[in-house]
Amino acid sequence: MQVAVRLRGKDAEGLAFEEETSTLAINAHGALVLLQARITSGSKIQLQHNGTKEEQECHVAFLGPVRSGKAEVGLEFSEARPGFWRVAFPPEDWSPKHPEARTVLSPTPTIHGKK
Repeated sequence: MQVAVRLRGKDAEGLAFEEETSTLAINAHGALVLLQARITSGSKIQLQHNGTKEEQECHVAFLGPVRSGKAEVGLEFSEARPGFWRVAFPPEDWSPKHPEARTVLSPTPTIHGKK
């Protein structure tokens, strides 16, 4: 899910940076983003949700491949924050075999073209 975010912190050389980007993926524990600034694993980053202006401290948990001059960076919140993204996540114990995963909601019946 793409969410517009602003990231602030110190790069690999210790210089302050601020960068606008979007998430590639989100979850209750953090996000995956593309970042132009060069940072190191374990770095502390301030992540701001542009829609709500809420900020959360994160640390760099993953450094991935570079694409078009930007690196995939996995950011992890200091503690789980499922409400930060303002989306509902499935419970930790959810699986495709869970009975609710197979429930098909039937459409509301119509009478003469009216609901």
